[in-house]
Amino acid sequence: MTNAAAARPTAVAQPKKAGAFNRETVTGVRQYTDRLFSFTTTRDASFRFENGQFAMIGLEVDGRPLLRAYSMASSNYDEHLEFYSIKVENGPLTSRLRHIAVGDTVLVGRKPTGTLVQSSLLPGKRLYLLSTGTGIAPFASVIRDPAVYERYDRIVLVHGCRHVAELQYGHDLVAAVRADEYLGDEAREKLVHYATATREAHVNHGRITAAIETGRLFSAIGAPDLAPADDRVMICGGPDVLVDLQNLLEARGFTEGSGGAPGSYVIEKAFAER
Repeated sequence: MTNAAAARPTAVAQPKKAGAFNRETVTGVRQYTDRLFSFTTTRDASFRFENGQFAMIGLEVDGRPLLRAYSMASSNYDEHLEFYSIKVENGPLTSRLRHIAVGDTVLVGRKPTGTLVQSSLLPGKRLYLLSTGTGIAPFASVIRDPAVYERYDRIVLVHGCRHVAELQYGHDLVAAVRADEYLGDEAREKLVHYATATREAHVNHGRITAAIETGRLFSAIGAPDLAPADDRVMICGGPDVLVDLQNLLEARGFTEGSGGAPGSYVIEKAFAER
């Protein structure tokens, strides 16, 4: 048999915790394009993380865990976990993960980590979240964090994809946050969304680097050019854009931050091979 049901591992009753992982149950799956999907799972009460962090997640295949790093797209106060994924036809994990369904079991590592956390940034006025593709996932968590709205005057979510349809996750995300019962008022006032496509016609067209270098981004949102005195930046996306944005920022005097030495920008490299 070659259908999807046959391709995915069978969900069986197992202990919730095993070794370094929690066994979580898939509670929902949403397809965005033929290459992109999100899914939600249960969340063990002991699992704690900071908004913007990632964990190793995966499936048990032939009695062994098959894993890769995934950001939590849900907030640290949600009772569920959410993940956003690309489908890679021959990817060791994603070729299997693409077939998951409600009721299946997913392994979630118990030790979240990552650089996209507020403690690695100095105080500032504006927070820019620069992402490409599924790199938007950690920022889905960040823009659901009430503390972020207390810390900054403005939060700018920038999402670049090749095709217009691939931007839908970001549109849905921002709409949900602006409509949220608790965050909605502040999000409608402070959260700005700039989506851009590189291979199709769109109101915003081109790479994120070009939008910054030409000033199109700042004209569109009514903000001054990037300046390390006032702006803080988080970056997550493909390997090429990570390098280009890092070079662009450092040419403007931005310094990379870490948990031990906060700076004016942080970058997540764990997903560069997605």
